[in-house]
Amino acid sequence: MKQTAEIAASSQDGTSLLNAVDDEIVSDNQRVYLGTSGKIAAILCVSYTAFHLIVMNFYPLETWVYRLIHVSGGLALGYIFFSAHTLDLGRTSQRGRGALGYCLAIIGGAAVVLATVTLALALMRNDLIATGASADKMVAGFGYPIIIGTALAVIAAWLAPPRTRGRLSVADGVLAMAAITVGTYIIAHAGFLRVRAQVFPHPNDMWAAIAGIILILEMTRRLAGIALVVIVSFFLAYAFVGPWLPGALYHRGYAPERFFAFLYTDNGILGPTTAISSTYLILFITFAAFLQASRVGEYFVSLAFAAAGGARGGPAKVAIFGSGLMGMINGTSAGNVVATGSLTIPMMKRVGYRPQTAAAVEAAASSGGQIMPPIMGAGAFIMAEITGIPYSEIAVAALIPAVLYFLSVYMMVDFAARRMGMEGLPRRELPKLGDLIRRIYLFIPVIILIGALFAGYSVIRAGSYAMVAAAVVSWLTPNWMGPRKILFALEIAARMSLQLVAVCAAAGIIVGVISLTGIGSRFASMLLSIAEANQLLALVFTMCVSVILGMGMPTTAAYAVAASVLAPGLIRLGIDPMTAHFFIFYYAVMSAITPPVALAAYAGAAIARSDPMKTSFESFQIGIAAFVVPFMIYYSPALLMQGEWQEILQVFATALVGVALLSMAVQAWLSGPLSLGQRVVLFAAGIAMIHGSWATDLIGVSVAVFIFAWQRRAINSKVSVDASN
Repeated sequence: MKQTAEIAASSQDGTSLLNAVDDEIVSDNQRVYLGTSGKIAAILCVSYTAFHLIVMNFYPLETWVYRLIHVSGGLALGYIFFSAHTLDLGRTSQRGRGALGYCLAIIGGAAVVLATVTLALALMRNDLIATGASADKMVAGFGYPIIIGTALAVIAAWLAPPRTRGRLSVADGVLAMAAITVGTYIIAHAGFLRVRAQVFPHPNDMWAAIAGIILILEMTRRLAGIALVVIVSFFLAYAFVGPWLPGALYHRGYAPERFFAFLYTDNGILGPTTAISSTYLILFITFAAFLQASRVGEYFVSLAFAAAGGARGGPAKVAIFGSGLMGMINGTSAGNVVATGSLTIPMMKRVGYRPQTAAAVEAAASSGGQIMPPIMGAGAFIMAEITGIPYSEIAVAALIPAVLYFLSVYMMVDFAARRMGMEGLPRRELPKLGDLIRRIYLFIPVIILIGALFAGYSVIRAGSYAMVAAAVVSWLTPNWMGPRKILFALEIAARMSLQLVAVCAAAGIIVGVISLTGIGSRFASMLLSIAEANQLLALVFTMCVSVILGMGMPTTAAYAVAASVLAPGLIRLGIDPMTAHFFIFYYAVMSAITPPVALAAYAGAAIARSDPMKTSFESFQIGIAAFVVPFMIYYSPALLMQGEWQEILQVFATALVGVALLSMAVQAWLSGPLSLGQRVVLFAAGIAMIHGSWATDLIGVSVAVFIFAWQRRAINSKVSVDASN
C-alpha cells in the first residue's frame, strides 16, 4: 500500500502523478552500468540503433549482412546488459561465484578466444573455407572451440550468476564475444552458404550455427522466459524424430550438418521474422523511445486521465485508453503493461479494484493496443508485407474489430464498477482537460506518421519522419530534445529492442524447421481434411494452434510464425486472404492474455502482487471479445469494411450488441445483478450473434430485451415491496 499512498500524495496537482509514465523500466536481471562502463555501454547502444536508422534510410546493406549484424549485435548487447539470474541493485561486490562456474567461464573464454583468433587470421590471409574445402579445415581452431566455449560459458553463467548490476560477468563477456564471432563467420562465408547450406555444408558451418542457436535460445530465456524456448526445442526435436512419427507428421529426416546450416540462412533465423525485427520493429521501438525521451507518452496518459479518470472506476478506463494508445505503438503487450501499468494498476487498486482485476484490466488493454490501427504494434505493416495487401486497406479493415474490442473491455470495466459501487478519482487530483487540449499539438508525430503512410511513403520513411517530428514538437515543451536527449532516445531504443531481436530470431528457428520439413503444407492438408467434416472445426483448430504458437512470443513474431503455418491452409479452404490473416493475427495477439502462458497478465500480476494464474484467467474473461470477433469476421466480412455501407453499419451494430451481451454475462450485471441462469442465457444470446444473419441477430436482441424486462420488473417489484414496508 506504500506505492498507493505515494501516488495519492503526488497527485494533488493533477500532473505529478504521471511523471513516471515515460521512465525506463529496469528488469530484475538487467545490469545498470555507471561511470566509464556506463558511457561505453551507452555508446554501444547508440551505435546499434544509429546503424539501423542509417542503413534503412541512407546506405542499404546486403540483406544477409544487415540481418546478421542486427542479430549478432543484439545478442552481444543482450549478454552485456542482461544476466542469467536476478541481480541485486543494493550490492556492489560479487558473491556466491562458485569455483566450478568460474573455471568453466575461463576455459570457455579461452576456447572462444581461440575461435576468434583463428577466424581473424583466416580473414586477414583471405583463407576462408571455400565450397569443397577439406572437412577438417579450421575445425580444430574454430569449429570445436566455438561450440565448446559457448556451451561452457552458458553453463558457467547458470552456475555463477553475478550479484551486482554494475559489473559484467566473465561468462557473459565470453557469450557476447561468441555472438560477434559467430556473426562474423557467417557474414564472411555468406557467399558460400547461399549455395552449400542446403546441399553439402562444411562442418564449421554446422558448429557456428549450433553455437548461434544456443546463444539465441539462452538470450530468449533471459528476456522472454522459458515458454518460447520449450516450443522451439519441440520443433528442433521434430526435425530429428520425424522419421519415426506417423501420418502427416512424418518426414525423412536430415543430416545435422545440413539441418543446422540451413537454419542460419534466410530460410530460418535470417528469414521473415528477423526481416521484421530488423526493420519495422526496431523502427517503431525507436519511435516509441523518442516519444518516451520527449515525454509525449506522459501526455497521452494525462489526456486519458483528464477524460476518464473521474468516471466510475476511472483508473480502469484510463488504462483502456492510455494503454491502448501506447500499445498501438509499442510492439509488445507485456512491455506495455510494465510501462503504463506501474501507474494505472496502483490507481485502480486505490478506487477499489482487487489486485488481480487491476492487473487483468491493464493486460487486456495493453494487448488490445496491438490490434488498434493505424499501427497495430507494427502488425499492420507485417500483414501488408506477408499478404501483399496495401497497408491503407489493412488499417481501415482493422478499425471496426478494434473498436468492438475496446468497447467490450470498457463495458466490462463499467459493469464491474457498477456492481462494486465504485467511484472515480476526485477531479482535483486529475490533470485539467483544458490545459491538455491546448497541447494537442503533441499528437503531431502520430498524425505525420499516419499521413505519410496514407500519402504513399514507405513505412521506414514515414517512421523516420515521425521520429524527427517527435524531436521538433518537444521544442515546444519544457522537455525539449537536444543532442543529449536524442542520444538518450537512441540508447534506450537499443535496450528496448533486445527482447524482440532474440525472440524473432528464435521464431526464425521455427520458421526454418517448418520450411525444411514441409510441416506447414501438412498443417494446411490437415485443415483441409478437418474442413471436409466441419469447416468451423478447422477454424477452432486454427485458433488453438495460433494461441499455442504465440505463447511466450511478442505478438508480431507470434503472428509471423502462425501465419506461415496456418494461413495457406485457410486460404486453400476458400477463405479470403485478409480474413484468414486477421483471424490468425487476433489469436496470436491474444495469446498474451490466454492461460496458462499469458505474459501480459503475468507482467501485470507482478506489479499488482496478485496470483499470476488467477490474473490470467480474469484477463482472458475481460478480453473475451477478441476471441469472438474473429469468428464474427469470418461470418461477416463486412466487419473488415468489405461490402456496402448499409451492410457494414448493420453488422457493426449487431456485433456491438453481441459483445455487450457477453460483457453483461461475464460481469453479472445489466441494470442490476444477474442470476446464474440469466448470465447463461445472455452469454448464449451473445454467441448467437456471431453468425451475423438476421435470424440469429433477432434471437440475440429478443433474448436481451426479455432479460432486461425481466430484471426491471423484479427490481420494480422489490422497490414497491420496500416502499410498502
